Amino acid sequence: MIEVRNLTRVFRTYKKRPGFWGGITGLFHREFEETAAAKDISFDIAEGEFVGFLGPNGAGKTTTLKMLSGLIYPTSGTARVAGFDPSKRENAYRRIFALVLGQKNQLWWDLPAIESFNLLRAIYALPADQFQATLDELVDLLDVRKKLNVMVRELSLGERMKMELIAALLHRPRVLFLDEPTIGLDVVSQKAVRQFLRDYNRRHRVTILLTSHYMADIQELCERVIVIHKGTKIYDGALSRLEHAGGAKKKIITFEPTATDAGGRPSFPETWQSNFGETTRTEDGKFTLRVPGENVVAVSQEILSTGPVADITIEDVPLEEVITELFQRGV
Repeated sequence: MIEVRNLTRVFRTYKKRPGFWGGITGLFHREFEETAAAKDISFDIAEGEFVGFLGPNGAGKTTTLKMLSGLIYPTSGTARVAGFDPSKRENAYRRIFALVLGQKNQLWWDLPAIESFNLLRAIYALPADQFQATLDELVDLLDVRKKLNVMVRELSLGERMKMELIAALLHRPRVLFLDEPTIGLDVVSQKAVRQFLRDYNRRHRVTILLTSHYMADIQELCERVIVIHKGTKIYDGALSRLEHAGGAKKKIITFEPTATDAGGRPSFPETWQSNFGETTRTEDGKFTLRVPGENVVAVSQEILSTGPVADITIEDVPLEEVITELFQRGV
């Protein structure tokens, strides 16, 4: 469905000289510097896949999505989406994909959403029965039927994003590019959008490429992730293997010692350290340890043999930290 080979986009910017004479000199002799927003990126995405596209700010995620959408041209390399070359911007291609930018609006601000939907119907020349059937399905899935005649500027951020998704899906695209679709949304709205995207992907087998800084989006929706850093791909594979790609699998053990032992003495010295991993103590008296997964049992025995414990939890290292480690190694 999506084939990307050595896709590269270089931006050329004017290097401004400081001071008055620098400005004058710049009128006659300009210096430019080049920045590779995307550099030799290659990947394949099969039809119906839901793939996470991760990277820090400035990594090149949005640039890559814009190249796949035909909004900007690649400096080198090739991309094929459902057999089309996005850079040619053919009308047939525009009918099979949709791009949703979380920080951009395509709906008319001072009109009800339904008016924008009717405009899109005319743009895509959608049959009336197909348009109505698709609209009914989407508004019911997103539970926004009562908001169709409300001006977009009067909708909440979560309601606006739901309307943006409806607008993107009215023509039933086969490929959907999502750039931060849950940015700024509250927890309830994020959950509703994630549930909708999951259900829609399973129902219609739409190929989806999703960028997000919310790891909950990725963990709940994507089985595969592509990670880029400074324009270069540094990981492509199963989300379940990402921990190992970032280094040795670790666990976080947090425990709260009781105030004193049976003899009235502090149960754990403030400077207590485990023999198996990094140990820190928080202001509320809890200890936190980061240890290799194979040492969890030994560390637990060490803790319980040292003194009485009021509470103990064992959890995986957050995915955000694993990805941060990947970024640092990719520098």
